[in-house]
Amino acid sequence: MGRFINCTGTGRPELVLFDYGDTLAFEPAPDFLRGWRAVFQWVRSKPEDVGPTEAYELADSLWRRFSASRSLSAARKGGWEIHEWQQLRAVSQALGLEFSLPLPEIELTLMDSSSPSTPHPGTEKMLELLRAQGVRTGVISNIGWSGNALAHRLSRLFPAHSFEFVLASSEYGVRKPDPLLFQIALRKAALPPDKVWFCGDSFSFDVRGANSAGIFPVWLNRGGEPEGAEFPYLTVSGWGELMTYFSGREP
Repeated sequence: MGRFINCTGTGRPELVLFDYGDTLAFEPAPDFLRGWRAVFQWVRSKPEDVGPTEAYELADSLWRRFSASRSLSAARKGGWEIHEWQQLRAVSQALGLEFSLPLPEIELTLMDSSSPSTPHPGTEKMLELLRAQGVRTGVISNIGWSGNALAHRLSRLFPAHSFEFVLASSEYGVRKPDPLLFQIALRKAALPPDKVWFCGDSFSFDVRGANSAGIFPVWLNRGGEPEGAEFPYLTVSGWGELMTYFSGREP
């Protein structure tokens, strides 16, 4: 069952914020070559010797160069983010690709074709319970895709639910656990941190990040070990345990 750690009593929140990947939804390892093949149906002009494989290989090499760079990799691990549009612009302009759709729609094609996702078990029922109880919801995700692309995906995965706002790290250049994204969420919600909970699967990014902004963390523990934190948080192994709390029964 869910366990309150280091807590002497925690009131019910007015707003629950969620991480996206491996929290609300599951994404298998991406297949970007498949994604670029889908993108090429919208290429209206290109050199004869350029196809999906060349675009994929250039995009992959850019990412490998980024990851291999000690300074850039350290920056990302330290809380900085890059935006998918940067890579799309670089690849398309370097290879001489012209699309018949605007960049945001090309991004959606690449995202949906390369990284499909499915809701984690119980997520829809949990969101339904929060709606029924008048609890507001939002999303904060460490993700390179744009905020609009992520919002589009969430609306497709959970058509009955409307998140109040969706924050993608790509739009701000900052990643969790930096408290800035959490502070922006509080500003958008017009709520003090003691009225907000944050649910995520990463103890380092989500639990510690939320706590750094004064937000009460809920750790969706899928088999990891806590890191000896001294601050209060709730740990659950699935959404049913969180639903038990919101149904009025102590986990």
